[in-house]
Formats: sequence, structure tokens, C-alpha cells
Amino acid sequence: MEKFFKLKEHGTNVGTEVVAGITTFFAMAYIIFVNPQMLGITGMPTGAVFLATIFASVAGTLVMGLFANVPYAQAPGMGLNAFFTYTVCGALGFSWQQALAMVFLCGMINVLITITKIRKMIIKSIPESIQHAISGGIGIFIAYIGIKNAGLLSFTSDPGTYMQFGENGTVVASSSAVPGLVTFNSAGVILALIGIVITIALLIMQVKGAIIIGIVATTLVGIPMGIVDLAAVGTTTGLATSFGELKQTLFVAFGSKGLLSLFSDSAKIPLVLMTIFAFSLSDTFDTIGTFIGTGRRAGIFSAEDENALESGSGLKSKMDKALFADSVATSVGAIFGTSNTTTYVESAAGIGAGGRTGLTSVVTAVFFLLSMFLAPIIGIVPAQATAPALIVVGIMMMSSFKEVEWNDLEEAVPAFFASIFMGLCYSISYGIAFGFAAYCLVKVCKGKIKEVHPVIWVATGLFMLNFAILAVL
Repeated sequence: MEKFFKLKEHGTNVGTEVVAGITTFFAMAYIIFVNPQMLGITGMPTGAVFLATIFASVAGTLVMGLFANVPYAQAPGMGLNAFFTYTVCGALGFSWQQALAMVFLCGMINVLITITKIRKMIIKSIPESIQHAISGGIGIFIAYIGIKNAGLLSFTSDPGTYMQFGENGTVVASSSAVPGLVTFNSAGVILALIGIVITIALLIMQVKGAIIIGIVATTLVGIPMGIVDLAAVGTTTGLATSFGELKQTLFVAFGSKGLLSLFSDSAKIPLVLMTIFAFSLSDTFDTIGTFIGTGRRAGIFSAEDENALESGSGLKSKMDKALFADSVATSVGAIFGTSNTTTYVESAAGIGAGGRTGLTSVVTAVFFLLSMFLAPIIGIVPAQATAPALIVVGIMMMSSFKEVEWNDLEEAVPAFFASIFMGLCYSISYGIAFGFAAYCLVKVCKGKIKEVHPVIWVATGLFMLNFAILAVL
């Protein structure tokens, strides 16, 4: 194990990697339960999606750990599954089988641009100040996820400024929605506050394994408070039913209702291509942003690895391999029957717990596999217990902001838009889009157009095209 993962070389050990892997799993285990609910709106069998979510997560995370030797976990992405459900299947009217076919093609496209070094070019072209802003912005993003999961926020919308999908479906409000702090009069909110206090205290006192201890301790405190229902441990997972439903989604992306019907209507081909493009763009920049934001600060990708990325050929550097693993996982997920599988920003929780090698990912993958049988046990860990882990990791990642020259508007403006929009739009790729656009604008105003890498111009143009397409659709 030492020889394979090179633990000493990365300044870690088996115990630390195991704790980190468990921490990452619990930080993102919610997707096992949320993804079936989300994709079920399209008519997909939820039992099948439950298994597809697990299998895609296991496959993608194992490739990340064993092939790339980096501590990142993969699973169907939040945001991308919403785009799959509400835009592709809802607004555009594609069947879920056709949407799966698009996801598969998206993965193949991402494999192609990884092999042909297009993703390398994108990474190399991003100015260092924006890279630091991306890292800090992910800190804002992941802390915001934690604060939201803790139930500390409420949103107020004016009448007539929101729409609801279905009788009991998702509500989408306009910018009139105003965030506010909830009243601390519910057991869930109080438990979240207790969890934040416990986790921060453990970290300040430099207790080893502070994050995972915080998750366990908060879960235990939640039992007498009535938040954690131990009776749920005895419930059945309906695993046999789920396997029975899996045949409805497995390989359906290639069938007569999927890929074979996708291009049958010539009038819809432009729309199909634009939708695949939107999938690919979001997936690509979500992943790149996660790697840049978490890998640089934690030293996951060393200077030698960055040099290998720039000058090497093939899949020799860890970044090359990680990007390839991410691309393959998307297509694998589509084969099983789920939306885009992507590298999770919650991996930062495991990295914050000391994870530095692929062993962290392997442990996370093992727990995803076990979750098939232990879903009731895993399900009793409340969001209030994992939310503090995300908050404290966000705090640590925001230290990257100190590398940005905030007194220089030429650096500060792009950094601001990249980081703020990343958190407020709940999307890494949208943050990068606004950061790129602001960077181009600043350089044009300063008469320094030649300093903008051609890849940045192209990426910005593609983002603007994507926004225009979504506006028309």
C-alpha cells in the first residue's frame, strides 16, 4: 500500500487517509438520497437511479484513486442533475433516455479534449490571480453549502415572483428572494450550531481527526434531541426492487429511445448539439475549478506535476490522469442511468482532514459501495452533522484570497466576480465564466488585449454563447 500510493512521499499514512476518505463520504453521502428524488421527476425509476448513483460514484472515485492517485471523489453532480431534469427533460422536452445519451456523449467529448490537451491549455491559460480567486471562491461556495445544509438560512420571496414545477415540485424564485437568518427555535438549527461549535473547538485544539469526530459527535447529540431517528436503522432498503428497476436504465442510453432516437429528427439536431455543449462546458469548468481550487493550496498537485502537465505528452501527470478519470466517470454514469458524474467539491472535506493520495478515494468508494446495504444507517447522519465540516473547510480554503492583490483593481475585479458568483450562483463554472469575462473587460480597458490568452477569449465566448442559448431556450 505504501509503495502503490506513496504515502510517506505525500506526508501521510494509512490512518489519516482512511479518516479522510470517511470524512469525504459523509460530506457527500446526501447525493445517494437526493439524486433519485431529482431524476425521479423525469419519470426515471428512483430505485434504479439509487443504484446508478452508487455505481457511478464507486467507478469514478476508484479510477480517480487507483489511476490518478489523488484524494478526489466523484458522484452525479448537483446542478447538473437539475439541468438534466428541469431544462433538458422539462423545458426542452427531451425524454430521460435521450438525456442520458447526451450525458454519455458529453463524457466522450470530455475524454477527447483531455487526450488532445485542450483541458491542459485551459488550465495553463488561467491567470494566477484568478486561480487564487477560484480557490477562495470554492471556499465561499462550500461554506455556503454548509450553512445552507445546516438550515441557518431562510429566503423570502414576494408573491408572483416565483414559479413551481408540479404540485409539490421545486420552487424557483426571482432575485426578489431575500436571504435571512432563521430563528434559533428549532431542534435542527440548534443541533447545527452545536455541531459547528464542536468542530471548530476540535480544530482549534488541533485534535487529530477533528472533522470526522465532529460529525460523529453531532450525530450522537442529535439522538436525544429527536433529530436522529434510530428506528430508521431497522427499515429495509428495498435493494431487490432497486436491482429489478436497474434494467430499465442500464444501457438504455444506447437504445432506440436513447442515442438511436437522438438524431432522428434533423430539425432538432442543432438543439441536441447545443444541449450537449452546455453539459460539457459546465462539467469541464466545474472539474477544473475544483482541481485548481483545492489542489494548489493543499499541494495535491506539486510544481513538478504542473510542469509535467505543461510539457509532458499523454497521461503522465496526476492532473492529466485526474481529468481523464473525471471524463470517463461521466460516460460510465450515463451507462448505468444517471446524470453527469463529476468531481465533488466536498472532496475538500477529506483533504482538510489530511487526505493526500488515492487511498482516500478508495476508502470513499468502498463506503459508497457499502451504502447499498447500509443506506438506513448512513441515512441517520443528519445534514446538521456534516454541515460544520463543509463550513470549516470553506474557512480554510478562503486563505487563498491573501494571494490576490486587492488594492490593484486590475486583479481585484476579475477575482471578485470569479469568487462571489461562484458562491452566490451555486456553480463553480458560472463563477469562472464571470471571472473570465471581467478579466477580458479589464484588459481591454487597460489596452492590454495581448495579455489575454487566446484560450481565455474562446472560453469566454463559449460561456457567453451558452448564456445566450439558455436565455433563448
